[in-house]
Amino acid sequence: MNKNRKIIFLALIVAVIGFIIYDSTSQPTVDDLEGNFVEVASFRNENNKGPIVRIYNVSVEGPVFDKMKKYGDMMPYTKYGTTTVYFFDASKPVPNKLVQNKPNFDPEFNENCYAVYIKDQNGGITFQKSPF
Repeated sequence: MNKNRKIIFLALIVAVIGFIIYDSTSQPTVDDLEGNFVEVASFRNENNKGPIVRIYNVSVEGPVFDKMKKYGDMMPYTKYGTTTVYFFDASKPVPNKLVQNKPNFDPEFNENCYAVYIKDQNGGITFQKSPF
């Protein structure tokens, strides 16, 4: 009887560990989204004592706004920091250099920008279509 309990307990532990491994490896990623998202440029400030600022330029095929918002939700975010993602038309030129101060890229690319996703210091999300 004691041996049966050990076998059942061992089987439950193996099942739980198997579920944890399966669940952690089967999470959706940005590669699973439609639109062929490609990160063209990124910026992260070097200030490790204050809020972390992350900025990304991403090219996308077509204005798939619901997928863009999901993409933004999957990007790294640090509490009290900001994450900004600019989405650009893949068939047009995309800026490959970003800076921390606004405007974050050369304004000549403004007309190619589909949308911008911003997650602010408080975790609030703003998604704006055609921001320029």
